[in-house]
Amino acid sequence: MTVHVVGAGPGAADLLTVRAVRLLERADVCVYAGTYVDAVLEHCRADARLVDTQGLDLDQITEVLVQAHGDGLQVVRLCSGDPSLYSALHEQTRRLDAAEVPWQVTPGVPAYAAAAARLGVELTVPEVVQSVVLTRTQARSTAMPDAESLDAFAATGATIVLHLAITRTRELAAELAERLGGDVPVAVVANATQEREVVLRGTLADIAETVEQAGLRQAAVILIGPAVGTPDGAESWLYSSARDRSAKRP
Repeated sequence: MTVHVVGAGPGAADLLTVRAVRLLERADVCVYAGTYVDAVLEHCRADARLVDTQGLDLDQITEVLVQAHGDGLQVVRLCSGDPSLYSALHEQTRRLDAAEVPWQVTPGVPAYAAAAARLGVELTVPEVVQSVVLTRTQARSTAMPDAESLDAFAATGATIVLHLAITRTRELAAELAERLGGDVPVAVVANATQEREVVLRGTLADIAETVEQAGLRQAAVILIGPAVGTPDGAESWLYSSARDRSAKRP
């Protein structure tokens, strides 16, 4: 049997890939992060064993996966959002490799994409911004590499999406305002696509006050840059009527 690491998306039970739903429907054991993906569990069989990882460390989680695999069971390790971002995929699969347990990854809708969809914005606007930086900051968590400072990313002019940073909104907004100016648009989306979803808009100058009044403490992404507002961007050349569509590509 293969252990399937599955992206649960941002939380809505109907915002998964078809493959993810089929894997959940077949799973004998589903190991999940209860803080984020409760609604998605409705796709599991009534007799499936559900293991909430709250309170478990990586070694304990791996023990559950390895044991279930050894028992010949279909196993799903459910991650919030997409496993390629802040999911501990590297650490978990390294342990599975050491235990000689085969594994496979099924992607999910990342939180930043769900947030952008909720806002109705494109994070890359022609002649305004063409890059997106997905990052976080360091407080009590794993240290950031020296070259990945928030100021360095801000200097690029890219749209910035901050994960795992909502409790430091005031400090980070002030830092970015020094580089970008206080009038840069900011949006905060917490629990995107879920019943308890919260959407806040503002600027670097005032977003901290708004976030603190809303009492947000987790499960939120912060999106920063002109694309988050209503930029006066150019038309995409790909779809432009001025483009010579008869010309052959080099």
